[in-house]
Amino acid sequence: MSHAHLELTNVGIDFPTDKGLFRALQNVNLKIAKGEFVSLIGHSGCGKSTVLNIVAGLHQATAGGIILDGREVNEPGPERAVVFQNHSLLPWLTCYENVELAVRQVFRRQKTRAEMRDWIEHNLALVHMTHARDKRPGEISGGMKQRIGIARALAMQPKVLLMDEPFGALDALTRAHLQDSLMEIHAELGNTVIMITHDVDEAVLLSDRIVMMSNGPAATVGEILQVDLERPRQRMALAHDSQYHAYRAAVLEFLYQRQQRPAA
Repeated sequence: MSHAHLELTNVGIDFPTDKGLFRALQNVNLKIAKGEFVSLIGHSGCGKSTVLNIVAGLHQATAGGIILDGREVNEPGPERAVVFQNHSLLPWLTCYENVELAVRQVFRRQKTRAEMRDWIEHNLALVHMTHARDKRPGEISGGMKQRIGIARALAMQPKVLLMDEPFGALDALTRAHLQDSLMEIHAELGNTVIMITHDVDEAVLLSDRIVMMSNGPAATVGEILQVDLERPRQRMALAHDSQYHAYRAAVLEFLYQRQQRPAA
């Protein structure tokens, strides 16, 4: 990869505990190209969310650092938007108003009121939620809430979209619909995405590369799998694709054979 859009170099982090410092991550090195879709996968406690939080600027690395487009990352910023498993919408605001909150924060000096309104509508349409613009979070389903969370993140026009198990709390059918929507959005916008998942099929379906994390403490990048499946990807066609199954098997082998399972 000649030019890294986002680069993690020797990233490590210690957390204070009653027994002294706990080294959660050590020597995490990763280069991500512009427009690439990268998944992080590994057992619970392997530091996936910690990596994401350091990229988001929510945690400070103890060692090493992160460069995004030539600038060091050391605090949160609108060029990195996060979608969590919990949608974190404000319940007293409508779907439109939840997205508007982010747009005003980022674009209040750059866009007119009319431009902001058009931009909000555009992002609601991207996630197929125009029909629910005036509903409040309590009036829509979990999958629809997550769509609004994604619209809010995209409306910030981030350089990097960070997703921490965004579909983990959803039923299988809703999850599949949202995976398809995410593939459509990624194809249309060409945005850079880093997503944490526990789901091997989800990782293979969505990713250009899968980063497999070793177990903690001092977790690091174990292996990186390049996923060379043609896009656009159709899940039903891939169900009978031998290459898809080979990628899936490689991830499972890492997680369950080459990587010792943590004690229950």
